[in-house]
Amino acid sequence: MKKYLAVTSAMCILLSGCGGSPGALEGTWKASGPLPMTITFRPGETEAMGVIEHVDYKAEGNSVVVTYKDGLMKGSSMKYVLKDRDTATNAMFTLHRVQ
Repeated sequence: MKKYLAVTSAMCILLSGCGGSPGALEGTWKASGPLPMTITFRPGETEAMGVIEHVDYKAEGNSVVVTYKDGLMKGSSMKYVLKDRDTATNAMFTLHRVQ
């Protein structure tokens, strides 16, 4: 029983470091602006132009801050402000929900 609890505790600690849910951003979005592309937000990761990057999400009121854990954006964050259920913006472009 002690062994089971130790393994379960270790798994919880490891999983608590994961990015969690993208909340209102979850799903696929089409970006308009200088760099049109499709971005998919999934628990713990994003995918854009075929590149999957591990991220952390943090909800702040009507916005979600995405912090990149690897790749070209490692260590940087992007804040997406939710205008409504199907529209989000950041400094570079406007996103419209596809799915």
